[in-house]
Amino acid sequence: MCEKIRIAEIDSVRRFNRFYTGQIGLLNRHYLDSGFSLAEVRILYEVAHRDALTASDLIRELGIDAGYLSRVLLAFRKRGLIARKVSGQDARRSHLFLTGKGRKTFAPLQARSTSDIGRLLDALSPENRGRLIQAMQRIEDLLARERDRPQPILLRTHRAGDMGWVVYRHGVLYAREYKFDQTFEALAAEITAKFIRNFDSRRERCWMAERGGDIVGSVFLVKVSKHTAKLRLLLVEPSTRGLGLGRRLVEECVQFAREAGYKKIVLWTQSILIAARATYKQQGFELIHSQPERNFGHDLIAETWELKL
Repeated sequence: MCEKIRIAEIDSVRRFNRFYTGQIGLLNRHYLDSGFSLAEVRILYEVAHRDALTASDLIRELGIDAGYLSRVLLAFRKRGLIARKVSGQDARRSHLFLTGKGRKTFAPLQARSTSDIGRLLDALSPENRGRLIQAMQRIEDLLARERDRPQPILLRTHRAGDMGWVVYRHGVLYAREYKFDQTFEALAAEITAKFIRNFDSRRERCWMAERGGDIVGSVFLVKVSKHTAKLRLLLVEPSTRGLGLGRRLVEECVQFAREAGYKKIVLWTQSILIAARATYKQQGFELIHSQPERNFGHDLIAETWELKL
């Protein structure tokens, strides 16, 4: 490579780094005015969003120095923010998790980060937001080594064509896995059509999950009344199950509902959807009503769940 070209390319990367770090506040001594460094907030984020996470996982995935991580984790334990639990499969491994105090400390950081990034995106048109996300994903794809980690799962709002995917995949997967008839596909079509016709961007949201450019999940939060929202059409593709995507999608619904001023979230599901029910329970939803019904070609037990915000 010509040395002049190489220097010009290096300068371009540096210029982008200076611009982007300034845009998202990484040059501040304390990230998000929290009293924590960027690295400390990133460690808290990983512990908050990962199940069965170990210190070795953090070292490998964040590329962080083992000695530095040990000091940070020790400081967090002394402050009562994190704790360790010995693995049930291997007594030599300890899993990290946030304590109640840790969750309370991390929650405003998550909310502040979401708000700041939201303002950054809100300044762009929908088309340019899509271009920005695609460009970021492209950068990550080019720099990441595929053998070291899988492609990340990104969440975005809906765009043209997404409702057709939601209806199609609900019809296919529920027929394949639960033998539901086409009345379930019809229900999904009715929900998505109503969502598009009556969409209120301030009180409603659809999240689409993508990995490597392919859609791998979705969820909706729709308005029922001034104080009540409804979670609908949670779907996770089989290829991404077990990665915590269902939890991420429900967490997005809960956070958005709080920011939109709702007092509670309700949802309707079936007792046979074991994985989804476990996710709802983990996020604090409570089963408030159930009854036998004939739905989708089967005798099922329909359930109503509720989360007070």
